[in-house]
Amino acid sequence: MTLQVARDGAVTRLFLDRPDVRNAFNGELVRALRSTFEAIGADPDVRAVVVGGHGKAFCAGADLAFMREAAAYTREQNEADAMVMAEMLSVVDRCPVPVVARVHGDCYAGGVGLAAACDIRIAADGMHFALSEAKLGLLPATISPYVVRAMGAAQARRWFVTAERFDARKALAIGFVHEVVAAEAIDETVDALVGAIVANGPQAVRACKRLVQDVEGRAVTAELRADTAKRIADIRASAEGREGVQSFLDKRRPNWPLP
Repeated sequence: MTLQVARDGAVTRLFLDRPDVRNAFNGELVRALRSTFEAIGADPDVRAVVVGGHGKAFCAGADLAFMREAAAYTREQNEADAMVMAEMLSVVDRCPVPVVARVHGDCYAGGVGLAAACDIRIAADGMHFALSEAKLGLLPATISPYVVRAMGAAQARRWFVTAERFDARKALAIGFVHEVVAAEAIDETVDALVGAIVANGPQAVRACKRLVQDVEGRAVTAELRADTAKRIADIRASAEGREGVQSFLDKRRPNWPLP
């Protein structure tokens, strides 16, 4: 088994399950992540996803056995293999519901990319990150769209070229993670966060995630203003939107499932 998947009501929890190799990526794990997130994306009843890892590390990047094998790849084989990783990260990124990264232990290279493709990152105090590819004469290419977006170009310019390790507190300071907590409190923190997500309107949460994706980086033009006006009008007129506002006015719980 490379990936453990468990359903808890409206929440799906995924755990990378290769603790003996620090949850390093191999082809099987990458394919399992892609197919699992594709299934989650097609399930209207899922309202949040948690991604974690078993053992001491969250994810140590590429598997050493795979690296030995890839050393003999042709350029074409290398590109095809990189596309498998790139497509997996894209599927995680485009998951229609919020994805929370539970980063309890060290997170390197491709593992940083997986965490970056998630919407929210909670890290345990004392763990470390590293974009270590340059140490091997490589570069963090397929993960770069997500990492640069998560930490910003100014920070990526440093951490990509130095390949230094940085701890959870530094990751918080540069904006890569949203919160750092004691290791023993990480599950409590993640559960509270997930509880807050699933207490909200299910369609509103999906629409909020899509909104951020769609407005990020766009100039505030007449077209964008019209698009945002249309979105709020659509959701105000929806059954969920009407119920949410009316329940607030009536001082009662809304009729969507609550945790």
